Amino acid sequence: QSIGEPGTQLTMRTFHQGGVASEGVDITAGLPRVVELFEARVPKGAAILSKLSGVVRITEEDHGRTITVVADDGTEESHTVSSRAHLEVRDGQEIIAGDALLEGPKDPKQLLEIKGIRITQQYLVDEVQKVYRAQGVSIHDKHIELIVRQMLKRVSVAEPGDSTFLPGERVEARTYGLVNRELVETGKRPAEGRPELMGITKASLATESWLSAASFQETTRVLTEAAIEGKSDKLHGLKENIIIGKLIPAGTGMTTYREVGIDAPDAEPMLGWSSDFGDDADLAAWLADRDPTTSTDTVFDWNAPAPSYENGAAAEATGEEPAV
Repeated sequence: QSIGEPGTQLTMRTFHQGGVASEGVDITAGLPRVVELFEARVPKGAAILSKLSGVVRITEEDHGRTITVVADDGTEESHTVSSRAHLEVRDGQEIIAGDALLEGPKDPKQLLEIKGIRITQQYLVDEVQKVYRAQGVSIHDKHIELIVRQMLKRVSVAEPGDSTFLPGERVEARTYGLVNRELVETGKRPAEGRPELMGITKASLATESWLSAASFQETTRVLTEAAIEGKSDKLHGLKENIIIGKLIPAGTGMTTYREVGIDAPDAEPMLGWSSDFGDDADLAAWLADRDPTTSTDTVFDWNAPAPSYENGAAAEATGEEPAV
């Protein structure tokens, strides 16, 4: 909802303005750019990213230009580009791994490989915010961060070690961490893997909960595979609990809080007044005339069952008609 409503505003502006450029940004490129980021697609005209930290050397050649990055240890990385390409670096400039050599958007998957999870997460959030802010739409970072977190929730297993994972298997980062921790504690070889960036559509279908996946897309395929594999859903997420009508696992809906016992041995009943007890005296007059230290007026114990309930329970036990 937090992302969709501003997205609707962008769509309406596109319709009314007819794709007119605003502040140097083509509004029609707004929503496609957001979709491109959330689906983790390789952007058109993606910039070349340096895999090394070092000094840039640019040489002019007949067929274009060659950009070479020379690291401190002598390692070199070269890229040949067109002479018409717009460079982001100049000859002799010092750069770090992950910096763009050419103008253009960065490929999030390549950025993840070079810079890691945190930098990639921040890049995705900043790029989505850039689209909305260019049109004067304000969204809190936390809404985008939740989506980005789901996109980077899985790890691709490269070497299973002594775990039960298979090579190439995608597992949740939390499960991957727990299994590796147990393996290390028992002196066994942990699994090796790398973080996997998945688009939101693919990430939603790859969730551990088949109920959640079936409610999104490809329902027939998801249910068929779940039945063939004999899967069970542990109901750890929000969607699956809502589907079956259970409390979501948050706040008092969490097992941790549901199992908390309440013990108050020194608690005293809360005193109150009710017209069902005593006479029909006016409540204001009753409160004005009553001395809490000496009064013996009828006081209602809110922790005790009402008389109608006691009468009904007694009548039910004896088989008699309960008194009204």
